[in-house]
Amino acid sequence: MVAAEDAEVLAVVTSVPELAGDEEANAFFDSLPIAQLASMWCALQRVSRRDETGSIWAAKVYFDHLPGDQPDRALDLVLAVLASEQDKPTVMLLNDKLMQSLMFARGTEMIDRFEVEALDNAKLRWLLGGIHFGTGKPFERRIDGIADRAAWNADDAARHRPQHPLDCEAISLPQLARIWVEQYSKSDRDRDDNFFALMDFERDLREEDPDRAIDLILEILKIETNPVLLSMLAAGPMEDVISMNTIDRIEREAAANKRFADLLGGVWYFRAPEELKARLDALIGDNRW
Repeated sequence: MVAAEDAEVLAVVTSVPELAGDEEANAFFDSLPIAQLASMWCALQRVSRRDETGSIWAAKVYFDHLPGDQPDRALDLVLAVLASEQDKPTVMLLNDKLMQSLMFARGTEMIDRFEVEALDNAKLRWLLGGIHFGTGKPFERRIDGIADRAAWNADDAARHRPQHPLDCEAISLPQLARIWVEQYSKSDRDRDDNFFALMDFERDLREEDPDRAIDLILEILKIETNPVLLSMLAAGPMEDVISMNTIDRIEREAAANKRFADLLGGVWYFRAPEELKARLDALIGDNRW
């Protein structure tokens, strides 16, 4: 469920044109005061993947481009979130979503301002503790001089530690399908190491037991209809399991299961071998998403 205060903020986002990179959308976000922009950024981090609309994506694209396009506004946004947001897992996403790209693209020109801002801002020093590049550039050594790495590392470990670790090998396929839906529905803010354990298990399945990987896809299709989740299923597990070794099974399942056949429309396979590409073309036809 979206909190009432987040819902109010996100209602503003729905008024934005959905086309990512649209000049009108960017102008709208540029017109917002930093405090409102910070509230919007925080609310976006808590949106479930299944609830992401075109407008949500347009807003996320704006924030993704901000560090490279407007580095000072990006840092203003970081400082506003640090000052106003009380939810630590949300705040920690500043490094994943803004700080890493800001420092990578504009670190040399921004490091002076970072040092000045960090002098009396313990939260910023803590946040800088999560910045690592390892290239030895001068600004990185200056980050090391002000970053509180010990505090960040402790919080980062706690953030990723699940309350109930998954043992995917011990879980039945129907139950695993429900877990897949649950894990992939979560916002970035709510993901922990269970999500990555599931991803590792999916990789092992497609490499060691691709038939069981297809079985899992079929189980997920029995319980999930959300377009966003289905697009992730197509672009992830389905796309990854397709090969010359599995195409016979995929053709059989597509002939027997319309939803499975429809899911193939979300697969990209332009670099596949010609024989595999021809067989997928025959399966998908004009049903490409």
